Amino acid sequence: MPKRIRCFAIHILFGIALAAFLNPCTTFAASKAEIDRDVDFALGKLFDTSPKAKMLAGMAKGILVFPSIVKAGFILGAQYGDGALRVKNVSTGYYRTISASYGLQAGVQVYGYALFIMTYDAMQYLNKTGGWEIGVGPSVVVVDKGVARSLTTTTAKSDMYAFFFDQKGLMAGLGLQGTKITKIHPK
Repeated sequence: MPKRIRCFAIHILFGIALAAFLNPCTTFAASKAEIDRDVDFALGKLFDTSPKAKMLAGMAKGILVFPSIVKAGFILGAQYGDGALRVKNVSTGYYRTISASYGLQAGVQVYGYALFIMTYDAMQYLNKTGGWEIGVGPSVVVVDKGVARSLTTTTAKSDMYAFFFDQKGLMAGLGLQGTKITKIHPK
């Protein structure tokens, strides 16, 4: 089989598998109670390990928490996970994050992330659109050790801050660009 046809066939098969994996059907969806339990645990763990996250929580208009994202790839990759939007420690909506990628990558990783929504405009954008693609809409700053050192209640001026936590597995790099977040309605 010529190389071009084989490559095309692999891409078609991956596309079919990815569509089945990322289909927003509720077959694999967790219940509200399960998502809330996982979000409570994840936030507790994040606040215990990151004082800056705890500081931002007091200022945030809402926190969108995805406690367990599964990311896997070998040249082609995908990630998937469910989470909840917390406003004043009460879940006000449930969301799914999905992403597909292409490039030099190999491995499997499980991690969580929390988006601290700092402005009313960003909250309105999320509520109005029912979700969004990160990189389009409100600005997101990924908080690493360097950003965390300079982050204070007076310097926190961005729309959102992203904290990654509880990383397990082997896969190079974490990113949010191209990640689609969509509102879901679990039972």
